[in-house]
Amino acid sequence: MGDSTWWTLAIAAVTGGTAVLSSWVTGRGSARAARLQAEIGARSQRAERLRESRRTAYLDLIEQAHRMGELLWEISATLRMPASEERTAALDELLDREVAEYAKIRRCARVVELEGPSSAAAAALALQKTTRPFYAALTDGLPGDTELRDTFNAAYRPFWAALEDFVDAARKAHQTD
Repeated sequence: MGDSTWWTLAIAAVTGGTAVLSSWVTGRGSARAARLQAEIGARSQRAERLRESRRTAYLDLIEQAHRMGELLWEISATLRMPASEERTAALDELLDREVAEYAKIRRCARVVELEGPSSAAAAALALQKTTRPFYAALTDGLPGDTELRDTFNAAYRPFWAALEDFVDAARKAHQTD
């Protein structure tokens, strides 16, 4: 064989080797890009699930706070009734309902605390704590006590302010997610 044949075979071998090497490098790059794209997709899905679970927790707490507010207004209306056995019985029943509603608001606040972030959790726990004066007014006051209604009604402003603070914290947290 002549020199040109060896050169042709050498060039063919180099070209073939280059093609194989190029194919291997491209395959590795494609696999790495696919893996990176899958990781980014998974991270995005996790972030979206967290965002939705937080939103649900925030809405549940807001809804429960409004239910609690409605019950507190019902108690306030009962406190305006003249002192009687009927009023005392109604207040006892309403106190039982208040305890049950408190358990729900406490659970909702704990879920927000679990979901986070810490600013929303702190606002949720502060909201939960503002329900204490309502309960204390009913359990510490005497059924015929005229100051009971004033003490009870004085707790509304901090309760609604804490709800507004929570809504603000939840909105900020939800917008930064």
